Amino acid sequence: MTVNKETRSYSVVSYFCGCGGLDLGFRGDFKFRGKDYAKLPFNIKAAYDKEPRCVETYNSYFGEHAKSVDLSMIDVKSIPKAKVLIGGFPCQEFSSCGPLGGIDSERGRLYKTLIKYMDEHQPLIVIGENVINLERMDEGKVLETIKIDLSNSGYEVQVWNMFAPDYGVPQRRKRLFIICIRNDIFNKYGFPQKPIAKFVNNHRSIEWAIRDLMNIEDNSVPNQDQYFGASRAKKGNGQGDESNMKDKPAYTIRANPKSRVQFHYSLDRRLTVRECARIQTFPDDFIFTHAKTTSISQIGNAVPPVLAYEVANSIAIYLGKMEEV
Repeated sequence: MTVNKETRSYSVVSYFCGCGGLDLGFRGDFKFRGKDYAKLPFNIKAAYDKEPRCVETYNSYFGEHAKSVDLSMIDVKSIPKAKVLIGGFPCQEFSSCGPLGGIDSERGRLYKTLIKYMDEHQPLIVIGENVINLERMDEGKVLETIKIDLSNSGYEVQVWNMFAPDYGVPQRRKRLFIICIRNDIFNKYGFPQKPIAKFVNNHRSIEWAIRDLMNIEDNSVPNQDQYFGASRAKKGNGQGDESNMKDKPAYTIRANPKSRVQFHYSLDRRLTVRECARIQTFPDDFIFTHAKTTSISQIGNAVPPVLAYEVANSIAIYLGKMEEV
């Protein structure tokens, strides 16, 4: 019997969920800057991350279905079978600001936890996410190795290079989405369509994202009273000492607070935790309950929910075209 396309729901397991940016995009059902992002037909059955504080933040928003585990050590048979696997596998070893250990490092090999799940549960679709520098490492050979390893589990693999401002995110962030379609599905339906970049010539600015917070200095908007007081470097323009430009997308929110959070476009202070969350397109009801250093790290590591929503919507449209899944 064919499932009614209007009532379909696709089960999802989330690896390396962090505080939940990618998951929020797949779930939908949130509001950001006056726009409603409708609920998408994805049901997140389970989520996993090694960092307990990320799991605390995640569960405080989504409910108690995330667990703190080391995915390199867990028995994959104990993880629920789902139609879709998502995961922003750790990027530190591929980031231009990181140690650049690549796939020769322990963290750099964590993408193989996705492969273990693929081998065991054979989901229809797998979506991995990582930094843009991954495609540049060793003249593209690192990314090619990852693609070959994923395809060997019985999947066709495509990479979407996405510049976040082109999709409505007010931040100069570039990311790769690695789309894996199980061979039998690919042979019948091909690849999903990459999301249409609707904002190419009309990028949203940092002012668009945070201008209403300008005169708020308390917690009437959650996390708006938290910001870093570090002064500018005495010589030169140190990393994190840039002032954002009012009419441009913000600088990328970095996951390492030691690199310092950039300055507001007009106020003589660094951005607040809430302003960083806004720049990353988290809704205001997504509250960060830890110390500001931890919160900034969680925000910077996250996939912007609005960008994730565009990816998830394309996947939902693709799945909706199938006769029965």
